Amino acid sequence: MKHDCLYIIMPAYNEEENIGQVIENWYPVIEKTGGESRLVILNDGSKDGTYRKIQEYEKKYPRLVGIDKENEGHGPTILRGYHYAIRSGADYVFQTDSDGQTLAEEFWQFWEKREKCGLLIGYRKGRKDGLSRVFVTKVLRLVLYLAFGVWVKDANTPYRLMKADQLQEVLKRIPDGFDLSNVLMTVIYEKHALGVDYIPITFRPRQGGRNSLNMRRIVRMGRKAWKDFCSLRRSI
Repeated sequence: MKHDCLYIIMPAYNEEENIGQVIENWYPVIEKTGGESRLVILNDGSKDGTYRKIQEYEKKYPRLVGIDKENEGHGPTILRGYHYAIRSGADYVFQTDSDGQTLAEEFWQFWEKREKCGLLIGYRKGRKDGLSRVFVTKVLRLVLYLAFGVWVKDANTPYRLMKADQLQEVLKRIPDGFDLSNVLMTVIYEKHALGVDYIPITFRPRQGGRNSLNMRRIVRMGRKAWKDFCSLRRSI
């Protein structure tokens, strides 16, 4: 019996405090799905011991793949991860972050519905990562409606399961190195009715380390995002 091949894609930047526990939490998902499934962690030029820890766990877990790369940011890093998964023969691609805010045990409700939708998104209901982040999500929802005419429930959530063949086509519409790649991806799935469903998930506070984003950086990224969205409006 052929197992569906799942690739879990995780970007990691300065997650030395979290990465070990995150691997321990998510690796059993890969073991249970079986076949050629892999947990792929892309170290985005961390300045701490993140990649060294990943290498230590690779010796213990044969389905764990660590990729070291220069710092590019979250969006370009997950794009690299998606392309890697597709080239490697994944049937399904799942993306989450390496800061311990999401729960591996909630994955199985997504896996059970994998054949029904092109994109299954974890809707962060009752999130605990701060009021400023909640505010940003609400503003982003409005910005996307003004730019693209679609109402997206939770565009940038780091908990998403996608069919690899459909994802491959969607990626052709996303510019290389795009900063808010998950956001733009969600817009494309919604705008072209490619099958989107939202499932509530738990979203905890960061489990360790320091968040690399602050309000000033968020505002700067928001201004750039608006310009990028407007320039992409017709091509999307």
